[in-house]
Amino acid sequence: MSRRAQAHVRCTRCKMHRSLCICAVMPRLQTRTRLILLIHRIEARKPTNTGQLAALCLPNSDVVERGHQGTITHDGELRWPADSQPLMIFPHDDAVPIANFVGCDKPISLIVPDGTWRQAFKMKKRMPELAHVPCVSLPDGDETQYRLRIERRPGGLATIEAIARAFGILEGAEVERELTRIFHIMVERSLWARGSIATEDVTGGIPDGAQRHQPLR
Repeated sequence: MSRRAQAHVRCTRCKMHRSLCICAVMPRLQTRTRLILLIHRIEARKPTNTGQLAALCLPNSDVVERGHQGTITHDGELRWPADSQPLMIFPHDDAVPIANFVGCDKPISLIVPDGTWRQAFKMKKRMPELAHVPCVSLPDGDETQYRLRIERRPGGLATIEAIARAFGILEGAEVERELTRIFHIMVERSLWARGSIATEDVTGGIPDGAQRHQPLR
């Protein structure tokens, strides 16, 4: 049975199997920077998505769903506060280091595309709201720790890893650490459920009564 077919046994919030739910250990991080997650509708349905996990940890956030005939959000449109500085993480030729905006007079609204490279490129190209939004880049860092999917692009990161690095620069190391911690918990509990790692290798341990889908191999 596919993981999507098991949706009825998953937490509706974190999308983990209910016996492995991470909601109780999820941080709530207050930040000046606002996250705007621009997610493709197909990516939004995947239990392995990490962008929405970041948004759950950041109360000052909004999730915008793309890939329908129009843009759909819980309040209807892509927008950011008028008194904020919008930025988009995107490897455009004119992208500047995100560190250039540390200490910005205005609060930053950070737009992060979440989907395949092709989907992200289409979002940037097709959404007129983004035409004049400056693009920013992240500094080089450690390779991705996202072991649930195969990363085919050199230097590619899980969405929450990119968000953690960006917020680490804009908001401080503690925010980055907490987002990274919950990411590791999510990945390692998922690997444990697949029988890929042992219990002692799971950050934060495994809840009592948790169910493993496959034997350890």
